[in-house]
Amino acid sequence: MRTTRFFASVLILFIGCQQEKFDLIIRGATIYDGSGDAAYIGDVGIRGDTIAELGDLGSATSDKIVEGKGMALAPGFIDTHSHHDSGMNSAPDALSVVSQGITTIIVGQDGDSFSPLKRYFDHLSDSPVAVNIGSYSGHNTIRSIVMGKDFKRHATDLQIEQMISLLKADMDGGALGLSTGLEYDPGIYSHGDEVLKLSKSLVPYHGRYISHLRSEDRYFWHALDEIITIGKETGLPVQISHFKLAMQNLWGRADSTLAILERARSEGIDITADLYPYPYWSSDIRVLFPDRNFDDEKEAAFILREVTTAEGIIFSNYSPNPEYNGKSLMDASTIEKLSPEKTLVELIRRLNACDEGSGACSGSIVATSMDDADIKKLLQWKHTNVCSDGASSGRHPRGFGAFTRVLSVYVREQQTLSLAEAIRKMTSLSADNLGIKKRGRIKAGYYADLVLFEPSTVKDNATIANPQTISTGILKVWVNGTEVFNGNETSGFHPGKVILRN
Repeated sequence: MRTTRFFASVLILFIGCQQEKFDLIIRGATIYDGSGDAAYIGDVGIRGDTIAELGDLGSATSDKIVEGKGMALAPGFIDTHSHHDSGMNSAPDALSVVSQGITTIIVGQDGDSFSPLKRYFDHLSDSPVAVNIGSYSGHNTIRSIVMGKDFKRHATDLQIEQMISLLKADMDGGALGLSTGLEYDPGIYSHGDEVLKLSKSLVPYHGRYISHLRSEDRYFWHALDEIITIGKETGLPVQISHFKLAMQNLWGRADSTLAILERARSEGIDITADLYPYPYWSSDIRVLFPDRNFDDEKEAAFILREVTTAEGIIFSNYSPNPEYNGKSLMDASTIEKLSPEKTLVELIRRLNACDEGSGACSGSIVATSMDDADIKKLLQWKHTNVCSDGASSGRHPRGFGAFTRVLSVYVREQQTLSLAEAIRKMTSLSADNLGIKKRGRIKAGYYADLVLFEPSTVKDNATIANPQTISTGILKVWVNGTEVFNGNETSGFHPGKVILRN
């Protein structure tokens, strides 16, 4: 008996003396756990793709130790509205994404998605990229499949049923829900009942609805009412994409806009929003004409007076005349020797003629339409999370700098948000607004998506003139426990997972 007790005591002593071992330890970082609570200094131990332990791990060992003293450690940023999937097959390292601390992107936005989604998810599983990817099913995509070129009208009941079948197939494949781009063809021609019926089909799946509203300028209030109605009629969570007031007579109306949303929330409607931190947007130039009256010079004059300006429209990719790329509409007006409104009408005429000839012509622009005071208020709303709405190409700098711009401009320079609150809006709030589990927080048992950065120097460097310039101050980024960025370059590892609806 004494011998047994002796060996038991020795075994307990031996076990107690063993040092706990992790695959990676990040020591002494200032941890912002994503909750919005105050930061604390501590260690993080990672095993495999998971955060295993937090606290004082001074006695633990690892073959990989990163010293985080003086640095901020946050959950990997989650981009709830991204177009970075474009071209990612040829650039799986996702430099534009990871260099600003993003570890998860959600695509299938503005009504445009891969179809069928399951095939896309299977491809990502077989050939992963550096970041996690989830997707919505796009209304414009399924509407195009069903209606073809005959889309400039309301859909029939039969066509709506066919769209619902395609949507359900995507939901069965793991889509998060339905996205709409109701300012774009062909969705702009849809009746509200069509969108509502599609949304109702998501209810058994506990899906979600995200929308580029039917209007972000002239008909904004009606468009806002439409998404609120969908939330009310379906009970689904609904999210406003790239929240903005994009017209001069809407500037200064952020408070009244938020009052409408708060009233909806008080009635049980789960409405939220995402936002990118710039006063300019990027899209096809034809979106400026919601009534598609492209030859109307009075409408063009109204656009250049109330929505944007001739100086504020910068051509990103104008297929009929690439020499205009990087120039403003005012520059083009001078070259054309026409008034700005006549130039706008003429350049769209050429674009449409180009489309009729090849069917693949671009008229992308960057246009200034928002006021910074509104951006701040919309960003501060407790239900608004940060997004990029960006891509790895194009002229808008949001593709390379949206998240670091929040940290540098809206946290450090303007103090619109505290650092803890900004991180919450990039992480846990984003995960909550998507229904994603085990991401967006630094917490034991969660996936090890992490970003280590220098709060006093982190900065976006991308501009309209140089949109593909990476940020500074992002030191290391891990996706599912694997380092994908080291502050200067990507690692070449592709540990991203497919994010499926929970």
